[in-house]
Amino acid sequence: MYILYGSEVSLYTGKIRAYLNYKQLPFTEVLSTVSVCKKIIRPKTGVTFIPVVKTPSDEYLQDTARIIDYFEAQARANTQADTNTNNLSVVPTTPAQHLVSELFALWGDEWLVIPAMHYRWNKDNFPFIYEEFGQVVTPKAPKFVRAYFGKKLAKKFQGFVPLLGITEKSIPHIEDWYENTVLHYLNEHFATHKYLLGDKPCTGDFGLLGPLYAHLYRDPAPKQLMDKLAPNVADWVKRMNNPSAEQHTSAAVSNDNNPASNPAFLENDEIPPTLLPLLKDMFAQQWPVLKNTSEALADWREKNASNENTSCFIPRTIGQHTFKIGRGETENAEEQRFISSFHQYKLQRVLDVFNSIEQPSLELMSLLDEVGGLEYMQLEVKDRVAFEGNRLVFE
Repeated sequence: MYILYGSEVSLYTGKIRAYLNYKQLPFTEVLSTVSVCKKIIRPKTGVTFIPVVKTPSDEYLQDTARIIDYFEAQARANTQADTNTNNLSVVPTTPAQHLVSELFALWGDEWLVIPAMHYRWNKDNFPFIYEEFGQVVTPKAPKFVRAYFGKKLAKKFQGFVPLLGITEKSIPHIEDWYENTVLHYLNEHFATHKYLLGDKPCTGDFGLLGPLYAHLYRDPAPKQLMDKLAPNVADWVKRMNNPSAEQHTSAAVSNDNNPASNPAFLENDEIPPTLLPLLKDMFAQQWPVLKNTSEALADWREKNASNENTSCFIPRTIGQHTFKIGRGETENAEEQRFISSFHQYKLQRVLDVFNSIEQPSLELMSLLDEVGGLEYMQLEVKDRVAFEGNRLVFE
């Protein structure tokens, strides 16, 4: 039995909970209270980030991308031919779909955090949020006590909002972009497709689910917005959180001598045209930030070379840089945000997928050129990062 340490209010817990359910892995969930963090999470992982998954062999897994890697590798290593296990893989085996899946995982994990944090902390989601955070501090206390301590803890998280570049200047552009680009095009896509790449979820779906569930669907104000503007996205969130219904339906049909009904990714490595506007958007807005992050990290290493002997770990933030957000060149805002060194690790994952393709097809190269990503796929990361335990180091 696996143990998931996390919280309903946590963006990344929602992502990995849905994954564990989809993979039909047996687990129990333990609320990551302050006490649990001090007694278990910090001592076992060396960091205070959630979610954390404890395996039956007493391993403690941290970081959702690496947690999914762990389980997918275990499934591949299973020497017994298990059709159901293979069918539940969330990693596409064809080049274009694999790359697009990782692009959406990166976008969801690291860029949709911007609207998620804005709509949680700058909209009317209180006292709901205070009570939710109160569960983490004093889970057994009366409701009014939980709300009191929850407000104190929530204020700390609220302090991260401006660090993400969410300011009075950028907020109108963030809202315009989220409502008229993110929700609009995802709603159009999910009108004709159950998931990003077909009839079963890929890693990109789980990346999207983190912000689109915990913050933008569960919190009262953005939930009303999603239900109104993007009902197909709301339905997708429900599907992602209730995979058993889809799996049972598919199994029943499959048993009726119709193996073709097994949920699968689209054939012939197809990328739905409905995803192209979102791919264009991520390369126009997120990828300049990723490129600059890699350059800034190389500069940071050079400036701090004399200090490497004292601490080999890379700080999670290494200064600030400028970014733009909004719809189009004339409809965006320029702001400052902190530089996250962790984003380079996620950038490397995408570039590694592209570089693993021995001979990219003309179709894939044409697709990347069309969405503005071809040049970015040629990026050379000067100083790659890796994990030592659960902390970043240079390779």
